[in-house]
Amino acid sequence: MSLTLVTGGTRGIGAAISRRLAEEGHDLVLAYRSDERAAQETAENVRSLGVACTAVRVDLGSELDTGAAVEELFAAAAAVGPLTGVVNNAGATYLFAPLAETPVDVIRRTIDVNLTAAVLVARAAVRAMSTSYGGRGGVLVNISSGAATLGSPGEYVHYAAAKAGLDALTHGLGLEVARDGIRVVGVAPGLTETDLHATTGDPGRIERMAPGVPLGRAGTPREVAEAVAWLMSPAASYITGTTLRVAGGR
Repeated sequence: MSLTLVTGGTRGIGAAISRRLAEEGHDLVLAYRSDERAAQETAENVRSLGVACTAVRVDLGSELDTGAAVEELFAAAAAVGPLTGVVNNAGATYLFAPLAETPVDVIRRTIDVNLTAAVLVARAAVRAMSTSYGGRGGVLVNISSGAATLGSPGEYVHYAAAKAGLDALTHGLGLEVARDGIRVVGVAPGLTETDLHATTGDPGRIERMAPGVPLGRAGTPREVAEAVAWLMSPAASYITGTTLRVAGGR
């Protein structure tokens, strides 16, 4: 049995990843923070593809001092079965603004969710899948962002900094656990058609920025999901410690 945990797995890119993995036969545990309706819809959609799916409500950005929320999630996943894959996708942006005009609490929350919580999820993934801890081995996919190398000046450099940290985690951890049956890879989406832009106050961002992408358009969540599915497949069995950019050349 292939059992994969997807954090932030019920909306946007996460939901597309969940559906694509279900098409490949992965049973799934989907973590979500608050949108009960989206969680139910995605879980039902996944089950319609013939796989098992469990949705777990958890705020991974909470209890970071102890890691209790992350441990709760992985305990729920372990109750379903032994994990062989984790997609470390949960993340958020809260405001488009120059750093000097970004409130401290927004900076802290952004880094907590996109880096600190992601590192704790990666730690738990190793403990769940590593052969050194009695696991079966598996694949950890960290969902980064093209912002990690572009820097996103004038928009959210603090978010870009957090995602750059996630890229460093992918590389370092990939080398650290290479002999423990775990591959660690990253996927860095560029401009992608999701509701993130509208919810952070810039609904016209896709139309404004798409002409600056070499391929001339924004990507789709499905295109990101295809990269994740490939990296988790045996076809990518010799790939670890690196991040694949899915950004239209930007």
